[in-house]
Amino acid sequence: MKQKEIHPALQPYLDGKVILINKPLQWTSFDVVRKIRNLTRIMKVGHAGTLDPLATGLLIVCTGKFTKKINEYMGMEKEYTGTFTLGAVTPTYDLESAPEQQKSFDHLTDEMIHGATAQFTGPIMQIPPSHSAIKQDGKPVYLAARKGLDVVLEPRPVTIYAFSIQKIELPVVHFKVVCSTGTYIRSLANDFGKALGVGGFMSSLCRTRIGEFRVEDALSMEQFEAEIQQLKQSEGQTDTQL
Repeated sequence: MKQKEIHPALQPYLDGKVILINKPLQWTSFDVVRKIRNLTRIMKVGHAGTLDPLATGLLIVCTGKFTKKINEYMGMEKEYTGTFTLGAVTPTYDLESAPEQQKSFDHLTDEMIHGATAQFTGPIMQIPPSHSAIKQDGKPVYLAARKGLDVVLEPRPVTIYAFSIQKIELPVVHFKVVCSTGTYIRSLANDFGKALGVGGFMSSLCRTRIGEFRVEDALSMEQFEAEIQQLKQSEGQTDTQL
């Protein structure tokens, strides 16, 4: 795709920049990429690690020559906070589908909930969700899953460096996880609920860190758009003064 002519003030983005974005709820990761392309008119834009639409938090976006760094950033460890809801499951392991198979969680104690994290800490084998973008025969498996077809995925090795329960408000438990790339927090929610015998699904998720990059340093989409507009205006004022 041929690069369009861009505003002179945005040349650094064409040369290459790393942009930290706090992805809004309901946006896909590609929605963010598309918005940045439209604002900067730069074609070479990509992100380093997908966040599901129902997740928020840190998305690393690279432009220009810095897109070569995407694989490097994708390989870094991730940190997440969020909530699991116990006592039911969903086909997607999150709230993109309706909870079902409700079970009583009245017997669960704080000790049982905290104790269940141990078996999911360290190197583990994890089966990705059938409703995921993993490809089989060249097609994302979620397409088959949405049609009600059986999707069989093999367990994959991932590492959970830290998994702690921050607060318990049954049926909701608040968690914090530090993990390797390739870890599905939705699968962790489902497996955690299964280990407790009551089922569980991910009810909220925020990616708070990728390597040394933190969500506290990220821009909202509104802040990024304002920054781009300010750059264009300041360049225009400089031209006028000259």
